[in-house]
Amino acid sequence: MDGTYLPDQRIPSVRELGVEVEVNPNTVMRSYERLQQMDIIYNKRGVGYFISPTAKDEIHKQRHAAFIREELPTLFKEMDLLGISIELLNRAYAEYSSKKQSD
Repeated sequence: MDGTYLPDQRIPSVRELGVEVEVNPNTVMRSYERLQQMDIIYNKRGVGYFISPTAKDEIHKQRHAAFIREELPTLFKEMDLLGISIELLNRAYAEYSSKKQSD
């Protein structure tokens, strides 16, 4: 998401990444398989793994869904416990947005 890797850019091999982060190559391989299933990377047989052209969109879509599914219920529960209304949340978000735009 931060642009470290660009679409169609080659990423470190399983062994290279395993050495770099000091984990077993099997762990890296499982991670790469998962990223491949999520359409974030793809494999060019005999060449290596590359960033999918749609990786950024896929990551955004999946993080968005995870936030809705996992974070919002916790936030809503905390709001309920503290008596924070949706109106107060809206005002706080509007304040945050206007401050962010002025920075």
